[in-house]
Amino acid sequence: MSGVMTRLSIMMFLQFFVWGAWYTTIAVYMTTEGMSTLTHWPYTVNPIAAIAAPFFVGLVADRFFATEKVYAILHLLGGLVLLTAPQTVGNSTMFIGMLLLYNLCYMPTIALSNSLAFHNIADQEKQFPRIRVWGTIGWIIAGLFISFGLRSFVTDLRPEQTALPLYTAGIASILLAAFSLTLPHTPPPARGQAVSARSVIGLDAFQQLGSRPFYVFIVSALLLCIPLAAYYNFTQLYLQTARVENIAATQTLGQVSETVFMFAMPFFFIRLGVKRMLLAGMAAWVLRYVLFALGAPDAVYWMIVLGILLHGICYDFFFVTGMIYVDKKSTSAIRGQAQGFFVFVTYGVGMLIGAQVAGNIYNRFLGGATALTLDQWRSFWLLPAAFAAVVLVFFGLAFHDREAEARRRAGLAGATETATPGRH
Repeated sequence: MSGVMTRLSIMMFLQFFVWGAWYTTIAVYMTTEGMSTLTHWPYTVNPIAAIAAPFFVGLVADRFFATEKVYAILHLLGGLVLLTAPQTVGNSTMFIGMLLLYNLCYMPTIALSNSLAFHNIADQEKQFPRIRVWGTIGWIIAGLFISFGLRSFVTDLRPEQTALPLYTAGIASILLAAFSLTLPHTPPPARGQAVSARSVIGLDAFQQLGSRPFYVFIVSALLLCIPLAAYYNFTQLYLQTARVENIAATQTLGQVSETVFMFAMPFFFIRLGVKRMLLAGMAAWVLRYVLFALGAPDAVYWMIVLGILLHGICYDFFFVTGMIYVDKKSTSAIRGQAQGFFVFVTYGVGMLIGAQVAGNIYNRFLGGATALTLDQWRSFWLLPAAFAAVVLVFFGLAFHDREAEARRRAGLAGATETATPGRH
């Protein structure tokens, strides 16, 4: 691996180590600190920041400052905020405000890390996956470190119940800020170009991509993110009630699965095509929630773990396939805007709605208690399962993209011809 590739891979590792260290444990920590009815708010401020991020990147970072410098400053500020946040747990409003401030620093760095990588490699299709996979590895290592590496620092509580994950993420963020100064110089890519709010969030691209199949896909993606929010927010609390010891480490099994299916995607993509890949991803969401529901009353461990392991199909077959579909529908002139619009709709608007809906439903189940019973978890998980099933049926009936299917068949025919001896 070249020097540049190595540095970019380390950047991506730390980028997602930081996120993974706090994101999968924050609800458990808040419950321990007496904020059990507010655990959906970290998953609300995160998509709010995702909605704001394109404006910052498009209006400021892409036009005025070197990318690596903006990246370093944002991670430095974010790290300081995370180190300060645990001191505010006595005031829930201030604590959530600190998480909002942190996410406003962090979410733009996702796009900036991608920009740094794409700008400094020659073959995006081959080299970028090799860099990006280190982000998933970073998320996995973060979970393992929280559950096992921090165990010696606590006595009566699990590490996930303490502020240690926030401190870990804060220190890692500051380390990443320092490391960012070693990254290749990357000048602002859009210096001097005209800009509008419509182009920043991708509405211009949406207008150019307008077609019935694309509209159905976007609506389905937005709707699927509503039950998706329940997984990110409440799986950690579900695992705690089910008496799973190493919550963060157990959840990293999803990222292990994601890594495996990421490498297998080219094989499935050419054989299944866009629609079947997306349907498989949606069906996996339904199955995951059904497994969580069925396993809840008796805390059936294998059902819970299998539901987590489905993350590879859930994420890769829907979201990664979705990014590829958007890219195939785009032209070079609107590719960046189109991808920005997809992220805006899913991780922004969809996850924002989902976090609020899931949070309010959870609080209804909660009543005056501090945690759901296992029987209540069964009823809770059936709701996102039913919602995801409705989206699955809608998409299956309404989505028909003949152009994408024709490209799949042409690619499959070409692969078959290449693999058949004596044919040219």
